[in-house]
Amino acid sequence: MGDSVNEYTTRLQQQEQEIKSLSAEVEGLKNPQNLSPSPRLEQLRDENTKLKYRLNVLKRSLQEDRTVHCTKSMTNILHRLEEIFCEAIRAAYPELEDPPLSVASSQQPRFGEYQCNSAMAIAQILKAKGVKTNPREIAQKIVQNLSDNEVILKTEIAGPGFINVYLKRPFVSKLMSNLLINGVQPPPLSKKRVVVDFSSPNIAKEMHVGHLRSTIIGESMSRLFEFLGYDVLRLNHVGDWGTQFGMLIAHLQDKFPDYLTSCPPIGDLQAFYKESKKRFDEEEDFKKRAYKCVVRLQSKEPEFIKAWNLICDVSRKEFQKVYNCLDITLIERGESYYQEMMTKVVKEFDERGLSEMDEGRKIVFVPGQPIPLTIVKSDGGYTYDTSDLAALRQRLFDEKADMIIYVTDSGQGTHFQVVFAAAQLIGWYDPQVTRVEHAGFGVVLGEDKKKFKTRSGDTVRLMDLLDEGLKRCMDKLMEKERDKVLTPEELTKAQRSVAFGCIKYADLSHNRSNDYVFAFDKMLDDRGNTAAYLLYAFTRIRSIVRLANIDEAALKKAAETTEVLVEHEAEWELGKVILRFPEILQKILDSLMLHTLCDYLYELATTFTDFYDSCYCVEKDRQTGKVVKVNMSRILLCEATAAIMAKCFDILGINPVARM
Repeated sequence: MGDSVNEYTTRLQQQEQEIKSLSAEVEGLKNPQNLSPSPRLEQLRDENTKLKYRLNVLKRSLQEDRTVHCTKSMTNILHRLEEIFCEAIRAAYPELEDPPLSVASSQQPRFGEYQCNSAMAIAQILKAKGVKTNPREIAQKIVQNLSDNEVILKTEIAGPGFINVYLKRPFVSKLMSNLLINGVQPPPLSKKRVVVDFSSPNIAKEMHVGHLRSTIIGESMSRLFEFLGYDVLRLNHVGDWGTQFGMLIAHLQDKFPDYLTSCPPIGDLQAFYKESKKRFDEEEDFKKRAYKCVVRLQSKEPEFIKAWNLICDVSRKEFQKVYNCLDITLIERGESYYQEMMTKVVKEFDERGLSEMDEGRKIVFVPGQPIPLTIVKSDGGYTYDTSDLAALRQRLFDEKADMIIYVTDSGQGTHFQVVFAAAQLIGWYDPQVTRVEHAGFGVVLGEDKKKFKTRSGDTVRLMDLLDEGLKRCMDKLMEKERDKVLTPEELTKAQRSVAFGCIKYADLSHNRSNDYVFAFDKMLDDRGNTAAYLLYAFTRIRSIVRLANIDEAALKKAAETTEVLVEHEAEWELGKVILRFPEILQKILDSLMLHTLCDYLYELATTFTDFYDSCYCVEKDRQTGKVVKVNMSRILLCEATAAIMAKCFDILGINPVARM
């Protein structure tokens, strides 16, 4: 903080002494003796309010000093301003029990960096109480009660009562130094146990383009939660149980009768599934045998369990090829995992009197919900409703999750809405305490704006799509003659980084609630808001430090000794964007909308380009090409930009490379 340890300790001791003194004084004012009539009482009450306010300010200041002194976390400037304005509003209007607080980033630089918009809402509350007042006067009163702080340079009242806030440049400079010294650190949040349910393909069916969004979005959400310090359980709720396994096992027995002793060479599982389905639909004897196989599988007969495991293993190997390409980490916990728990779930709903019979099936009707849940079919079997209830209960009680996120298509929104409502009805969780949410997403469309299909009308295999991405990316790299400057190993790394990065970014950069058009040409374009552009921008930023011939040790020393200047307007704009990162993370945590991070990443890259065009970082001799001058403060701004971009890429699951 710029002070010596002794000075810092002395200041803390002085503040603690003043707090102690004020506490005693406030306590004394609570029971004043020998009060004169009303004016004296009002005077004491007024003094009491002011003392309490000053006491709170001092406590906050002391807490800030300790936080800045001890923490490595990045400061959320918006949160800090909310704290400052909250205190000012409470001091200005102590009679308001829970005054409205609204602080937001300014949309235009000429109106400052942030705005406090609370005055208009306070005016409405006072009006309802019969007190007429002008919002501008309220804004003025708020400003008058702002305490001295390390953040705000000045304020201006604009329009009907907006308070424009301008930041102190030394404050921004200090935060930049903190970032460079400590690295990109998450905000200080309480620990949470989080379950993310995503990907969830079906056994015996190949992963198709429909699984792409759940897999990419779920992985990125998990990475975000992990960066924030949460304990994350990534679950793959695969479809590995049900009547379809009867026909698959019956077909396995016919096609590979020695499957118990010799591993069957099932090459194309999709074709194997179609063959068994065709027989199931056309051959009555086969259909009957398939039903018997289901019963024997559910009875856990060893040879049927082995057949089931063989089929599951073939699928897992195919799934893993996709997960390896996209760098996905998951723990498989399919529907079979919850089979034993379903009976207990049904019993619990029965005992609580929440289930009822309806035309032979057992249902749960939750008041206010559009449809009931079917927890037992008329033939005595369980359903997806039963399975999802059992899974939710296990995650709440066994995993002790504080947050459970389901990443599936928006078409399942109503289903999960009713499942969550039933869980609340039976008392499994309180939504005020535990966050259980369906993060739905739209469908992937072809360039014709229709559901993405092959030319023959089939669903697009995900592995085919990824292979196509690799081919197209290599074509682009060869077109740019990158094979002449990169080694074969570097070329392959660049190919995989751009191909898979572009596929992920094209998905994540769209609002997940909407459908999006899958178009390779647009994804691989190195202009605009694409992964290709951002990856190229990142490698350019990293090359600036190499150009300046500065090694890592010199950079580290510079971060500790060189002040990051933000005097030029382009430096100032870049510094402000860099330091908005904690606000962006909080916004995504609240909304689970990852396109917000992509928008921020693109804004950061374009703001850096403006900075680099306006401010020299490395000066070279035009004749010799030798470096003659390095602006270390600006090199540090380059380094801070790259550090934030690298963390954004990491959260998005994109792997940048050193050379492209």
